[in-house]
This record gives sequence, structure tokens and C-alpha cells, in this order.
Amino acid sequence: MRYPAAETAEKHTRILEAAAQAYRQKGFSGVSVAEIMKATGLTHGPFYNHFTSKDALISAALQHISDSSVNLTDGFEASGKGKADFVRAYLSEAHRNDSGKGCLMASLGPEIAREPAFKPTFTRHVTGVIAKMAERFPWTSRSRAKKEALRTLAAMVGALVLARAVDDDELANEILSVVADGLVKP
Repeated sequence: MRYPAAETAEKHTRILEAAAQAYRQKGFSGVSVAEIMKATGLTHGPFYNHFTSKDALISAALQHISDSSVNLTDGFEASGKGKADFVRAYLSEAHRNDSGKGCLMASLGPEIAREPAFKPTFTRHVTGVIAKMAERFPWTSRSRAKKEALRTLAAMVGALVLARAVDDDELANEILSVVADGLVKP
């Protein structure tokens, strides 16, 4: 039985969104295709109508996450205050605690480092975020904007990874706070 194109597209998007959340929470090997399909309310059978393999799903999910988050600076004012608000939002306890909807770089960067097939999508995402940050926020000079944006992004991602990895909430919050303070100081 063939389904209308709109219904098929809606199911495809549901699968991508469920996979994106599950992979960010549990990693690529921590979740099965059956679990992803169950989260969408669909059975395992229709999976192959949408993707040829789990790797194809991972690749599509990474692109889906990237497409929906590369413009993460858009909600922040193009000013020093906007940059500070962006840094503090990224380095917040809420973001730390919501890995399923959080940053692709912090959630899956270490896994992608061991998965060469997914590096091109990840690289495009990272360079896109750096470009958006460099363009949107003020830096010491236009010629240094990319380098300063890269340094800021690396510090933010590293701090979030560390804060998520420790089992001490006080230390996790201190990591986020200290790095945010260092990045937004005048």
C-alpha cells in the first residue's frame, strides 16, 4: 500500500527527530533501529522504506541536527550583550542536562572522531557555526573574528563535555560558570 507523499515525509521527519534525540542521548551504538522506530510509533518494517541502513540513518540524522542548529546564534542580539547571552545559554545547567536536544558537537563529537564516514557532515556543521558566530557577534577585530569565534566555540563545547561527564553537580556547574565568566569578561 502506498501512502501519500505528505504522510511519508512526515514519517521520515519523525524518524529523523527520534534518531537525532536518541543518538545525542545514548550514542550511535547505544540505541537500536527498533528503539528509534518504537519512539516514532512505527514498527521496524517501514524503516527500510526510508533508509538503506543504520549508517544511512545516522548520516541523515546528523545532517538533520546540523540543519536545525547551525543557526543557533540567530536568537541572540548581534552585540556584546547578545554574545554574552549566547555563551551563558550554551553553558547553562539546562543545556547540560538536556543532551537529547542539545549541541551536536558536545554530544556526538567524540563518537564522530572514531567514525570517518560522518566527519564531512560534522566538519560542515562546525565550520558553519564558527562562521555564524564570527559574522553575528563583535570581536576584537574583523580580521580576528574567525579565530576568536573558534576559540570561544572550542571552550564552550569542551566545558559542556566536561560538565556532562563529571558525577558532581557542584563541579559541573563550576566548570560551566568559570568558562562562561572567562568568555564574557570585558
